[in-house]
Amino acid sequence: MKQSAKIRGRLNKIVEAYLKAKESIIGEGFAAEIDWQAEIRFSQITESDVLREAAWVVLSSGMRETVIRLKFHAISKAFCYWRNANDIVVNSQKCRNQALKIFHHQKKIDAIISIAEQISVQGFGIFKTNIQTGGVKFIQSLPFMGPATSYHFAKNIGLDVVKPDRHLLRVAATAGFESPKLLCEEISKSVGDRVCVIDLVIWRFATLNANYTEYFA
Repeated sequence: MKQSAKIRGRLNKIVEAYLKAKESIIGEGFAAEIDWQAEIRFSQITESDVLREAAWVVLSSGMRETVIRLKFHAISKAFCYWRNANDIVVNSQKCRNQALKIFHHQKKIDAIISIAEQISVQGFGIFKTNIQTGGVKFIQSLPFMGPATSYHFAKNIGLDVVKPDRHLLRVAATAGFESPKLLCEEISKSVGDRVCVIDLVIWRFATLNANYTEYFA
């Protein structure tokens, strides 16, 4: 009984910390970001959405979000504003040349083109079905979609998953959980938010607060 009470007390403190963190980032102007993550659904995702979010995740790998945000409009223009995969494939050399003028990382630019080629060859319907049935495992077969980035992409296209990035891993460990997934699931049981939203709140709070691990301890 004492152990159960101790566990409940710890969970209550973590939930309270989460709710305060959410209130904090809303106050910082990120309410729309939370709403977007809460409302996005995989069933409503379009080909353009998949191309755009795949490119965002590939470019963001190992880099600060603010750097990508500054360049992303120009990169979107280089890639035909993500109208469809076939447009990118047909104009791949032009897209590549223009994108490399903005973002000097050949492997990442080529990865974006490769994903567009797969969508074009398979057809978007089949590609989307492969994501639905294969989940993160299928996403990890795509270029530059590793253990963390694959979950990042999955979240951005409406799958309710948790991204095991360095911030979430640190918070989970500090709070006494084996994984970010278990941490977010426990919070979700208490507050009702999707786990992908809880992931986003904790990650955004971490980017704004240097002492975030101590906060969730």
